[in-house]
Amino acid sequence: MDTLFGEALPSGTLALLLVSLAVAFGFEFVNGFHDTANAVATVIYTKSLRPWTAVVWSGICNFCGVFFGGIAVAMGIVYLLPVELLISKSAGAGLAMTLALLLGAIIWNLGTWYFGLPASSSHTLIGAIVGVGLANSMLPGHSLGGGVNWGKVSETGLSLLLSPLIGFSLAAILVLLSKRLISDKRLYEKPDERNPPPLWIRAILVLTCTGVSFAHGSNDGQKGIGLVMLILTGVVPASFALDMAADSQRIETARAALARIDSVMARLAPAEADALRAAVTRVRGVLDGRATLNDIPREQRKNARADIIKLDAAVKKALKAESAVFSVAEADALRKDAATLKTLTDFAPLWVKVAIAVSLGIGTMVGWKRIVVTIGEKIGKDHLTYGQGASAELVAMSSIGMASYLGLPVSTTHVLSSGVAGTMVAKGSGLQPATVIKIASAWVLTLPAAIFLSGGLFLLFNWLFV
Repeated sequence: MDTLFGEALPSGTLALLLVSLAVAFGFEFVNGFHDTANAVATVIYTKSLRPWTAVVWSGICNFCGVFFGGIAVAMGIVYLLPVELLISKSAGAGLAMTLALLLGAIIWNLGTWYFGLPASSSHTLIGAIVGVGLANSMLPGHSLGGGVNWGKVSETGLSLLLSPLIGFSLAAILVLLSKRLISDKRLYEKPDERNPPPLWIRAILVLTCTGVSFAHGSNDGQKGIGLVMLILTGVVPASFALDMAADSQRIETARAALARIDSVMARLAPAEADALRAAVTRVRGVLDGRATLNDIPREQRKNARADIIKLDAAVKKALKAESAVFSVAEADALRKDAATLKTLTDFAPLWVKVAIAVSLGIGTMVGWKRIVVTIGEKIGKDHLTYGQGASAELVAMSSIGMASYLGLPVSTTHVLSSGVAGTMVAKGSGLQPATVIKIASAWVLTLPAAIFLSGGLFLLFNWLFV
């Protein structure tokens, strides 16, 4: 354990850390069987793959998506939280935050899974994060809603709002286009119950299942990585507050970025300049004279992380100020310099990626059937055809993959479910109103339910741990 966590921990701290990590891996496990059913529904209902073959293959692809997908989405999720909580010096506050948002998200995900409703794990997690932020703002000495990163919340919310509309529209358009361009009638008929689809159709459906599964891992899996890093930086800051693997070249690059930020402060109004100057001074005090981050005393590393996060916030605030006089190129350069410094705090060790990838991959292989039945049988009035399955998954694969590249969290559930609905409308078969109402209700209730659950849990845990 000492090697894994970088230091010997008291038995009580170690027990809390292991419980917190188990809850985080549990969330990703639930995410696997809750959301990945969307990826395998089309290949199962078009007889392209046998159910267990599809589920195991999807689990492997999810694993690869987490492992190779980077951490942009992970950090996007983390920075939805109030800066105050991200830099809290209290391990108890950090523990209350992470356990509350994780348990709130798990409770809602399990409830919607039990009733076979393809609700969004992304919406659930973001609602849980907002709930923690709102609950924190209700504590003494805070203003209600003041600590929530509403700018990041609105940006993330917009991506979640637009993704199902895009899924519905593009999948419907693809079905209509394929009818004009591809004359093979088998593409638009109910699959033969006794035989698999033609080889070329089967290849397309397996390819899209692979793509959706990989994209899901690269997007949703990263959210789990971000949550695990929140736990580690809160409980074991000496080992995980900073990327201790950063070499001397990265430290030198960070110093150069810091110097460039320092050089533009004279062009800011006094208020913005003073805030930025103070942040630059603190970070410079941390980096100057250090060959590597290991040279920073262990007890100072959490403060160093907080100073870099505050510097990034100060740069963003300065760029938004009315007094800012930077050109587009200069503003972009400042953002890049701040991002360079953030590479010292935004990272994930290999074992974290592997653990999340395994949790998501195994979760994919468990409990998938409830959601698959809803996607395959209950959204439309007719059986899902080859053309509909391929269209819905092509759209999901491409849009989720693009979102992961841009660092935006989107909902696999919303994109694919909406895509299937779009293909049913385009085909003219219509939708089943009862199912659509249930799914829509789950979508509408997810954010407020997650906010309420995680907010209540945070206030409870804050009372217990802080």
